[in-house]
Amino acid sequence: MANHISRRQFLTTLAMTPIMASVGISEEPYTYSVKGKIAASALGKSLIHEHVMVDFIGAEKISPDRWKHDEVIRKVLPYLLEIKQRGIQTLMECTPAFIGRDVVLLKKLSEQSGLNILTNTGYYGASDNKYLPQWAFTETTEQLASRWIAEFEHGIEGTGIRPGFIKTGVNSGALSDLHQKLIRAATLTHLKTGLTICSHTGPALPAREEIEILKQSGVSPSAFVWVHASGSPEELESVGRSGCWISLDGVNADNIDKHVDLLTFLKNKSQLGQVLISHDAGWYRPGEPGGGEFRGFTTISDKLVPALKANSFTDADIRTLMVTNPAKAFAIGIRKS
Repeated sequence: MANHISRRQFLTTLAMTPIMASVGISEEPYTYSVKGKIAASALGKSLIHEHVMVDFIGAEKISPDRWKHDEVIRKVLPYLLEIKQRGIQTLMECTPAFIGRDVVLLKKLSEQSGLNILTNTGYYGASDNKYLPQWAFTETTEQLASRWIAEFEHGIEGTGIRPGFIKTGVNSGALSDLHQKLIRAATLTHLKTGLTICSHTGPALPAREEIEILKQSGVSPSAFVWVHASGSPEELESVGRSGCWISLDGVNADNIDKHVDLLTFLKNKSQLGQVLISHDAGWYRPGEPGGGEFRGFTTISDKLVPALKANSFTDADIRTLMVTNPAKAFAIGIRKS
């Protein structure tokens, strides 16, 4: 298919880029979707930060009996088929445990839509720890990491479904001791599994602190996705010099011009090869009538890509953003500093 990277092209590109220089991959790069192992080169056009379902009731109250698969599928499947028709082939589903991660539901949606869907391991500390299980406060870094490593090695909650990345989250200020522990647990998990670390972060301050923890732990910043990267263009460029992935994942119909300007800036700074784009959309909400208002995933295809092409972005640039970069970012491999 036109949106796939050939095996030779992908391996050649991977070998030449500093992003993956330390991985030492001896086989074709791969990751895991909810349906099993998949070559990274087969991910195709990807949306790297979306949500099927989120439940904000809190870690102490959340329970799978708060939603029914059939009702969620009825609401969500048309939106997935909509992007499939636009050539999207892969969705990274970023809902963490204790906020509505349901890997069996995701597998059903993957099978019915024909999309690759990746899920995650890890815990989410942002929003002042409301979505952390009680043991996250008391267990050591090593104990938390062992839980996430076990999900990778044995599958999530007895399903056999493996995560394709780590998802964690921190508050927008300086990192608390607890949030430092979450990031250190993520680094231990990466060093054991090779899973990429995606951390809900926001401003440059916590991003810099997270990257410093990675370096202290012997993990390359190329294993880190700066989720919800925000700040001035100069701040994004500065943090990006570390080699991390810059995730511009809040694209919507009201900020197309802003994203065109920012992507143009990063392209002119030769950093387009580190940028990931997505919507942070979806959000079926248990407890709300009909699952609440659901925002689809088509704005990048329908509005941002045409706007970029009208501003001198080439087909190769778009391919970099939507095909090549996601395949590199989410390929499983230990990346040491």
